[in-house]
Amino acid sequence: MNITRENIDELNAVVKVDIAKEDYAPKVDKILKDYRKNANVPGFRKGHVPMGMVKKQYGQAVLVDEVNKLLQDSLNSYLTEEKLDVLGNPIPKEQEDFDWNKEEYSFEFELGLAPEFKVNLELETPVTKYNIVADEEMVNKQIESMQKQYGKLISKDEVEEGDLVAGTFKNEEEGIENESTVELEKIKGKRNLNKFVGAKVGDTLSLKTKNLFEDDHKLIQHLKIEHDKAHELDIEVEFTISEINKRELADLDQELFDKLFGKDEVKTVTELKDKIKEDAAKQFQQQSDQQLMNNITEALIEKTNFELPKEFLQKWIQTVGEKPLTEEEAKEEYDKSEKGLRYQLIEGKIVKEHDLEVNFDDLKAFAHDKIREQMAQFGQMNPSEKELDDITARILSNQDEVKRLSEQLMNEKLLEFYKENMKFEEKEVTYDEFVKEIYN
Repeated sequence: MNITRENIDELNAVVKVDIAKEDYAPKVDKILKDYRKNANVPGFRKGHVPMGMVKKQYGQAVLVDEVNKLLQDSLNSYLTEEKLDVLGNPIPKEQEDFDWNKEEYSFEFELGLAPEFKVNLELETPVTKYNIVADEEMVNKQIESMQKQYGKLISKDEVEEGDLVAGTFKNEEEGIENESTVELEKIKGKRNLNKFVGAKVGDTLSLKTKNLFEDDHKLIQHLKIEHDKAHELDIEVEFTISEINKRELADLDQELFDKLFGKDEVKTVTELKDKIKEDAAKQFQQQSDQQLMNNITEALIEKTNFELPKEFLQKWIQTVGEKPLTEEEAKEEYDKSEKGLRYQLIEGKIVKEHDLEVNFDDLKAFAHDKIREQMAQFGQMNPSEKELDDITARILSNQDEVKRLSEQLMNEKLLEFYKENMKFEEKEVTYDEFVKEIYN
């Protein structure tokens, strides 16, 4: 067997594999002899079928199978030994006059080679790093929500703005009949609100579902309908009032503080606000980090210039899926995936040059911490080490979970690396400002 390579340019090459009879014949002969031993052919005793008959029936299929196996193994070994960094997979070149009746064969494969490039983390324009803080309005809303949660309900005879109104929604034609409690704060528009205000227990209101609530998803809860049906639902429903309550807010006193955070952890309204801001900052950190990663990714793709074997990759995309694509479809797919491929190469280079690989001990510790966090969310604050080890072992026995956790951990390692090695333009924003700036 002989393997040679011709470099077309820095990004494209052709590998030629020459296979001689002695490379495949011993294996083919052995398989055919095994077939002969086990063949059941009428008129012949088992193991005594003429070899000519076996070759005629199975010879070419076995030959093709063994040559293809040999070809694949030898090509993979060659790419590994030569340390060729290829993109996609080798594409076999078509041979119109190929003949399996010959004893020697030649195969050619097109290769797309990864480009050589350098990654510069010192960008001319620093990446924006958002520091999301809870403003006074958000803090006050959170305090009011806490007061509502621990407040008490006072029964009333007549509805006023801000009340909680319990009753039954009905629409016989749509099969709707559901008891629910409506927060008047969630009602959309003055016209709808005015239908409630002044009503009494026993009254029946006629309501249109379209634009009844600030969020259409509320219809799912109040009418007990499917998610898809809730959007743009435009019907009339009757709402018969069974109970009216006013929510009296809990006092901002030590009793409430202890219920919220434990005995004497918070003692004043100022400390309460500080605690809410601290907790909010932790919650916002994940969104801030995700946006930082997005900004870094975009910046590195834009500033790290290198060519890709575009034509090769488009040709490879045509054949790699379950269903072959047309040239136009492959071009569209390439255009959609090019940025991702560029960052994948940039990330791979950073990981390799700075030894950021994930090892099993890292992965085990990472899984340990994630499990502990999840258990804490369900009130299990002090799980035993054995319990954590057992759950970790089960999770890491699942290859899909291993892959998912490995990607998460690598993402965290990369983000930490970027934070330590890049300069940023820090920007403090409220959550509303952050949402407006990023998503509008």
